[in-house]
Amino acid sequence: MLKYALIFALISLVAGALGFGGVAAGAAGIAKVLFGLFLLLAVVFIVLAALGVGAARKALD
Repeated sequence: MLKYALIFALISLVAGALGFGGVAAGAAGIAKVLFGLFLLLAVVFIVLAALGVGAARKALD
């Protein structure tokens, strides 16, 4: 997902440099949404991993 956010950000930069404002704005919007979703999922998985490690330690004790 981060890969696609970076691709859309690059498309936005190139389109903006070439003067395609509408395409640049659309690609930038998509990149923002994908990056936000990536951050949200990353935080969720980090929390789940931390809880899983705690549960595994309790099971081993």
